[in-house]
Amino acid sequence: MQVTSLLSRQEGAPPHEHGHHDHDHPHHDHAPGESCSSCGHDHSHSEVKLTQVVIGLLFVVNAFLVDWFFEKGLMAADASAMIGALVLGWPIVRTALKDLRAGRLSTNELVALAVIASFASGNYREAGMVAFFMLLGEIIETRTADGARRSIESLIKLTPTKARRLRADGAEDEVAVSELAVGDVIRVRPGDNVSADGIILSGQTTLNQANITGESLPVDKKVGDEVFAGTQNLTGVLEVKVSRAGQDTTLGRVRSLILAAEQTRLPIMRIVDQYMGFYTPLVLVVGALVWTFTQDLSRVIAVFIVACPCAFILATPTAMVAALSAAARLGILIKNIANIELAARINAFVFDKTGTLTHGRLAVSRLAPIGDMRPSELLRLTASAERFSNHPTARALSALAEEAAVPLADPKDFKETAGRGVTATIDGRKVLVGRAQWLIDNGVPAGFASVADLDENEGFSLVFVAADGRCVGWVGLKDQTRAEAREAIAELREIGVRRIAMVSGDRMPVAKRVGAEVGCDDVTGECLPENKVEYVKAIRAKGYHVAVVGDGVNDAPALAAGDLGVAMGAAGSEVAINSASIALMNNDLRRLPFLIRLSRMTRAVINQNFMVGIVFVIGGLILAAMKFIPPIVAAMMHVLGALLVIFNSFRLVRQGEELEPFIQEQPATPGTAATTSTDAPRDKGELRPKMA
Repeated sequence: MQVTSLLSRQEGAPPHEHGHHDHDHPHHDHAPGESCSSCGHDHSHSEVKLTQVVIGLLFVVNAFLVDWFFEKGLMAADASAMIGALVLGWPIVRTALKDLRAGRLSTNELVALAVIASFASGNYREAGMVAFFMLLGEIIETRTADGARRSIESLIKLTPTKARRLRADGAEDEVAVSELAVGDVIRVRPGDNVSADGIILSGQTTLNQANITGESLPVDKKVGDEVFAGTQNLTGVLEVKVSRAGQDTTLGRVRSLILAAEQTRLPIMRIVDQYMGFYTPLVLVVGALVWTFTQDLSRVIAVFIVACPCAFILATPTAMVAALSAAARLGILIKNIANIELAARINAFVFDKTGTLTHGRLAVSRLAPIGDMRPSELLRLTASAERFSNHPTARALSALAEEAAVPLADPKDFKETAGRGVTATIDGRKVLVGRAQWLIDNGVPAGFASVADLDENEGFSLVFVAADGRCVGWVGLKDQTRAEAREAIAELREIGVRRIAMVSGDRMPVAKRVGAEVGCDDVTGECLPENKVEYVKAIRAKGYHVAVVGDGVNDAPALAAGDLGVAMGAAGSEVAINSASIALMNNDLRRLPFLIRLSRMTRAVINQNFMVGIVFVIGGLILAAMKFIPPIVAAMMHVLGALLVIFNSFRLVRQGEELEPFIQEQPATPGTAATTSTDAPRDKGELRPKMA
């Protein structure tokens, strides 16, 4: 009986909270039990409680028991059945009357007519059982819809209601999260959920970020790192300076966008809405014809019951809710459910390079001492000299030293020459770190540059190190490719993506090197943002359905130019979340082939659901008209059809359970530390630098 589109039902949501609605009318708040009158089909529900259904069923069952154990036709049995039919039938009739008063004609009226006809003919047991099965179907559908919504809410509604805000004297005040403001400092204890986005001022810990990024492995956090509302603090005590609070947090924006996605509609859903207004009159005509030729009220009642197209109407919404839930669990934020359908047709991918296929920050790839200098000592001298610098090279060296557990010295007489190098005194030795020519200009004998076997034209950055006027080694750095990029691109090809391209603003040799590392042959370098847009438009002009993948900041024009825009690493980035059709809350590229597979499976499930709905409606009408099924069996078929659709759709919820964050283990080598970590929050999981 309930033919409500699950995705259009947002009980308790404030008006306009969910953004744009693909209805043909403005969004209004409806009182309970009301519906959207200008929509093409029923948006209302029978106001029924489970206890009411149980009470009514007991009266009807009691009538059958009296007949079985005592003489048939007793007034007590008929009275019990009549009471049960009234208890069970009244919610159905009341809903139909509300529809009629509002000027609507929906499938609720078909069920109400069936119940009233059975009751009026004196078949109280039949009327009660028909009403019971129709209400049972509605309860199952409603509970399933609510359960699906709760499964999404459980992923995104994790912000605590209280926070421990610190006063100037260091004392704690427990306040409501709604009272937090930007600039406040909060304390997060082990086991607590973080109550707002912010930057760690003190402490270090391990956080479970699965509800934001979809990564099941915890990540380490330290002073200066960003934390997100709703993530769980597992170990240490943190003091966090609030940068975003309330609905402005990453979690708050994600919640709003997922709920907005539930409000959007597929074209097929709008078509169903459009024709549902003609459906009920058509069924009434069919019922009239059956009565004209058979004069059998039981057949007409059965026709009205099997004609309720609940399975057909539930076909798309249930599948979409399940798909949204599976995607949200893995940190894939889909802002419009139409994008799930669109993703199934994608046959070309265009990737940005920096920050998408690569990490977007320098990392040490080669550490090469000269002479009797040991690798660990070279790293100690170099990282110590760069300790006070904010240059990307300094950050890369500091990260490697921390990971390799190399203790650093405090540099003295530190001096940085912008863009060329640094000078510092380390343990009494004068150390220079910088470009080859800069070392020569500072008195280091020439000739040492020839020992480096890396080509800067291929994207490597070379830094030479001198101690007491002599070159003691060199360091090669590069923006390393993501470890899972090659696997993801290979998997995209396996599932039928015909064209995979990479466009970059970097030099062509650098772009070609990255393309070779990830297995992408179609590479274009030295592209300005407008060139990327033109490239995407050119591919679309050839008939491809194009998905553009970028970091969501400088790639916004290209993301908008594609059929589908996918922003990488959107956690904490308002620009990334708002600039793309789909946002990946983490940087795992393997989410992309999963998204395509999920989209195709969702489309297949919807088609299967439609077939179930059509078979049950058309087959049921034929069987009912030919009196092969009585009204009670027709009601049971109604419930069975809805259940088949629901269970088939919710196979999608379990999709992606096998997908774990990328982990790469490297064996320990002399002077380095073995690594086992994820892609977040730093360049963990990448290849360790080679120490020559």
